[in-house]
Amino acid sequence: MRIAAHAGLGVLGFVAGVAGSLVQGGWFPFGVLLALAGCAGLFWGGALLTRSRIGAASPAGGWVLSVLVLTVTRPQGDFVYAAGAGSYVYLLGGMTVAVVCATLAPGERPLFAVPQGGTGR
Repeated sequence: MRIAAHAGLGVLGFVAGVAGSLVQGGWFPFGVLLALAGCAGLFWGGALLTRSRIGAASPAGGWVLSVLVLTVTRPQGDFVYAAGAGSYVYLLGGMTVAVVCATLAPGERPLFAVPQGGTGR
């Protein structure tokens, strides 16, 4: 079941990468923010769903794969990413969001443990 969840998160990350690549160029200031917010929601949601860092890394891997596929120039001269600030902010911001979400992902144990059997003094 866990493998299927990670595979599904990877596919969602790929789809989010393609959608974010198209949106970020369409509406310059707000498209980049919308695409990064969608990526952050997916990465953090995957971490919360699986309660592990791999849960954030699975959609991030799909996102990186889609971004790498879309950065390749085509023989016809077509491209998805223009050489502008929005494209660089989306690429670097998406990588930063992925690292932050994977780093801050909740673990198997609680963040704050209450001492057992003591008064806490």
